[in-house]
Amino acid sequence: MRHHHLTQATPILDHHAPAIRQLIQQRNWTSLGLHDRVGAAYAFVRDEIAFGYNTQDDLPASRVLADGIGQCNTKGTLLMALLRAMDVPCRFHGFTIDKALQKGAITGLAYLLAPGNIIHSWVEVDMDGRWINLEGFILDRTYLSALQKRFSQHNGPFCGYGAAVDDLQNPPIAWQGESTYIQRNGINHDFGLFDTPDDFYARHGTNLSGFKRYLFQHVVRHWMNKTVQSIRSGK
Repeated sequence: MRHHHLTQATPILDHHAPAIRQLIQQRNWTSLGLHDRVGAAYAFVRDEIAFGYNTQDDLPASRVLADGIGQCNTKGTLLMALLRAMDVPCRFHGFTIDKALQKGAITGLAYLLAPGNIIHSWVEVDMDGRWINLEGFILDRTYLSALQKRFSQHNGPFCGYGAAVDDLQNPPIAWQGESTYIQRNGINHDFGLFDTPDDFYARHGTNLSGFKRYLFQHVVRHWMNKTVQSIRSGK
């Protein structure tokens, strides 16, 4: 069944933006079949957009692409825009995650300031009538490899540093036509399905507002990105 409304552009899913169209054209993704088209966009967002913290959750996709970094919500926005630009129907599933999942990636005062429940999302894509959940794109492979090295002795479920998985050494993040996950075990509330991130943020807002938002945008996120970068470089 075709879901034409789930391929439309919105202010956040601005897939008509020249940079997004250009990327798809340069990579020649539209010549691929559905499975490989999804896989190409997924791998790009996972590994070529580094894990990191943007100024806010509800940035347009073109801005996330320009930033070159993202977290669950912003990377999800870019992935949705890329999929819709290639006529692949997708939708937004909103949640909150326990902030313990971010401990290590967020430290000190930044961790104290973070809300206890952090807005989270994944992307659901229609694969020939089956809905597949895509969440495994949040941590780029370089960052994840550094994390796996750092915790090479760890056995069993792992929660922290942006991951919440049953097995850190073998998380289900590869695109094989099935759902992928990297933070699912940290989910503590389900807001349900939305056609677009625009609908979700209009109803539930973003993670921060007021003075906390100002502080995050201008000070705290720079600390967080430094921490993530030092983890990525194996320090």
